[in-house]
Amino acid sequence: MKASDLFIKALENEGVEYIFGLPGEENLDFLESVRKSEKIEFVLTRHEQSAGFMAATYGRLTGKPGVCFSTLGPGATNLVTPAAFAQLGAMPLVMITGQKPIKKSKQGKFQILDVTKMMKPIIKYTKQVTQSAHIPSMVREAFRLAQEERPGAVHIELPEDIAVEEVENHRMFEVVDYNIPYAREKTIQKAADMIAKAGKPMLLIGAGANRKRACIALTSFVDSIGIPFFNTQMGKGIIDERHPLYLGTAALSDHDFLHEAIKEADLIINVGHDTIEKPPFFMHAEDKRKVIHLNFFPAEIDEVYFPQLNVIGDIAHSVSQLTVKLKPLANSWNIDFFLNIKKNVTSRLTKYEKDNRFPILPQRLVKIVRDILPDDGIVALDNGMYKIWFSRNFPAYLQNSLILDNALATMGAGLPSAMIAKKLNPDKKVISINGDGGFMMNSQELETAIRLKLDLVVIILNDNAYGMIQWKQEDLGFEKYGLEYGNPDFVRYAESFGAKGYRPASIDEFNQTLEKVMNSKGVHLIDLAIDYSLSHKILNLLIKKYSSQLKN
Repeated sequence: MKASDLFIKALENEGVEYIFGLPGEENLDFLESVRKSEKIEFVLTRHEQSAGFMAATYGRLTGKPGVCFSTLGPGATNLVTPAAFAQLGAMPLVMITGQKPIKKSKQGKFQILDVTKMMKPIIKYTKQVTQSAHIPSMVREAFRLAQEERPGAVHIELPEDIAVEEVENHRMFEVVDYNIPYAREKTIQKAADMIAKAGKPMLLIGAGANRKRACIALTSFVDSIGIPFFNTQMGKGIIDERHPLYLGTAALSDHDFLHEAIKEADLIINVGHDTIEKPPFFMHAEDKRKVIHLNFFPAEIDEVYFPQLNVIGDIAHSVSQLTVKLKPLANSWNIDFFLNIKKNVTSRLTKYEKDNRFPILPQRLVKIVRDILPDDGIVALDNGMYKIWFSRNFPAYLQNSLILDNALATMGAGLPSAMIAKKLNPDKKVISINGDGGFMMNSQELETAIRLKLDLVVIILNDNAYGMIQWKQEDLGFEKYGLEYGNPDFVRYAESFGAKGYRPASIDEFNQTLEKVMNSKGVHLIDLAIDYSLSHKILNLLIKKYSSQLKN
């Protein structure tokens, strides 16, 4: 058996369904072995970065490592950003890259980089295959590490000469699941005692709780115990945000409406958040408020995060045990203050959601998308100013129904993420929402979406600038400079790929267009003019008014 065939057999042994990639001459043997597989579908992308984003998002949505591959040199360097995207976002990802022959010189040092050394600082595991017989064990180890908590990215380099070797004796390694240890009973009891003694406890839900069992356990905890909850951006939808005890999403780290509630809390039960995701609040040495860190791994101590108790182990089990212990105290906490804050926050967040000025305000956009999208529909966001408004204003009803990145927060991942979300959920409506800057970073994948016959809606929020950075530039008192650009005719651009393009000129026209394309086949792109001019003023003015009202 050829070594590349053995590699594919090892991937099949892991249950791999898809490989996303852009091949080069150094991995044509690997590609041929993929072609012969009856279990793995190859998805050709137009850029290695997109292949990595799709594979990482596959890992995020399924819990199983996504797989991507590229050639050596520039192909491998193009995977660095997806590697960081997966590593910081806790998404299981396996990257496979090619390399020139290692047993003889083929073309001198042409295109050769030490890719394993390059990858080592940013991922969990990286190895070069030097003996073909080691492939099954290396693949098994890579998948084990990619999937173990905290999940992340791993890398295997398959040189060209190793890939063509004949392997006489080989074996496959059994895919052995592992059980995450449970937190000690003594620790669970200590956490229960801290919660019982608290006057105003709050529950925080972060990205690490995005597991099916944890989702069920947390919903039961809130329903049974009656403690209000809020979440991080990447924790949205883990509990249905229509729940009466949902207070909101911490879209910023401080000085947001929700932080008035956080400041009043005397205990925060932090489930699944760590400081790799942008902090939803800051701890201070003078705080009387205590924090319980409940996660798969201990808290990494930082100047802004130093919890008083670690509850380490399987999240679902820990939450379930706390539910049992606290049931006798159910609904005994006075939560009126938190519910009043929720009422005030809601009234302020909805202020502009029916404003029909055009270009559209982001708050109005969020309202329209939520009203049109079915309960189980999926929104995949790129990175930009609009992410704050979707985090704050968009109620997520289900786990993984609002896909965003608030760990690496890279631009260019939104469209590839939406594509794999649609491929995995062909019966669900999926909308990809991108700024014009982020869209252009991987806009070539429109062709991939069309080739895959995806039914996908792509919205481009067009303001001819890097809007988020402009907001920060203004906030710092700098002159507007260096962040504006020109865009192509997005409608004609979409049509050149075979998609359908639209450019609504009013709110009513956008509403009608979105309703139409949501129920149409194929790829549809909407070029939507957006107005961010009020964002800075709104965020600061409303916070100031709200803080003043609370004091009075």
